[in-house]
Amino acid sequence: MPERIAFRMILDPGQAEEYRKRHEAIWPEMTAALREAGICDYTIWLDPETNHLFATLLRSDDHTMDALPQTEVNRRWWDYMADIMQHDADNAPLVVPLQNVFRMD
Repeated sequence: MPERIAFRMILDPGQAEEYRKRHEAIWPEMTAALREAGICDYTIWLDPETNHLFATLLRSDDHTMDALPQTEVNRRWWDYMADIMQHDADNAPLVVPLQNVFRMD
């Protein structure tokens, strides 16, 4: 059964439109890498008051999501996004995993 995970990232102030624009034109090879890693139903929301990005995704039982950071396309995507969001020294977005406290089916 797929697992739903959620996490938070932080967008730099004034970058919401640029973030939206870049994701509207996400590279086909980036979406292919996500799908190949077993990821689907990936959704990101923005809280415009805090610039926090809230994301959820489904990943398959046999996902390879942990290997994505080592792929060339993922590294390029992080580099591409680093100028508009908070990131670490390797340009990986700063991600805060969120804990599930309620679900209604």
